[in-house]
Amino acid sequence: MVRLRLDLSYDGTAFAGWARQPGLRTVQGTVEQALAQILSLAEPPATTCAGRTDAGVHARGQVAHVDVAAAPDIATLARGLRGVLPDDVALRDVRLAPAGFDARFSAVARTYRYVICDDPRDFDPLRRHEIVRHGRRLDLDAMNAAAEPLLGEHDFAALCRPREGGTTIRELLGLLWSRSSDGLAEMTASADAFCHSMVRALVGALVPVGDGRQGVDWPAEVVRARVRDSRVTVMPANGLVLEEVHYPAEDELAMRQSVTRARRDGG
Repeated sequence: MVRLRLDLSYDGTAFAGWARQPGLRTVQGTVEQALAQILSLAEPPATTCAGRTDAGVHARGQVAHVDVAAAPDIATLARGLRGVLPDDVALRDVRLAPAGFDARFSAVARTYRYVICDDPRDFDPLRRHEIVRHGRRLDLDAMNAAAEPLLGEHDFAALCRPREGGTTIRELLGLLWSRSSDGLAEMTASADAFCHSMVRALVGALVPVGDGRQGVDWPAEVVRARVRDSRVTVMPANGLVLEEVHYPAEDELAMRQSVTRARRDGG
């Protein structure tokens, strides 16, 4: 078998998420059908992605891999896929994957961006599918102060929808709020991996600090409690974009797989 790496971008508005689901339009299903068509396969091949985005979440830097029986002509495959994929999915690149590469388990970090418009004068209706509106002005300095204690390795069970058999321990590598040139509040967050709905829950824990409803220490208190808090809103999906997936050097890919697959024990 030959492994191919696919770099993809997509507008998640009309998709029920990445993961294939019977009777629903998904990114995975769309990509696999396109691969089957171009490679003349009887059944769509199974793809594995770096981060299974939820319904309505976008991606600018999604990475996936697929195993095929023989190496195709890459230029022909790329041209064919771009010809059959719908307008809301773009193939950025396709190439032979190096030895030891796994789109999910070889990754060392994922970076997401979340965008909020907190001033009605700055809202651009042409970008309504990628911006979430908020009715109160946000203090980004307070939100950054509240985020600082969350950096590092923690059990984020309070901000996750746990998956059976999965761990909720994650290492948050970076989280920063800033103002864009057009006045929007943008959060960039990186972690070794994120749990289901974790990024949107992180935003939901920090926004009440930014608009004055909670104190700076509150998000850290929520995380330390390790139980879901009804005061934390899982923010809308359309403001979230998977921007980039980070991988180690090629000679470290297989080792990274082993580290990622080893389940971390929580403290």
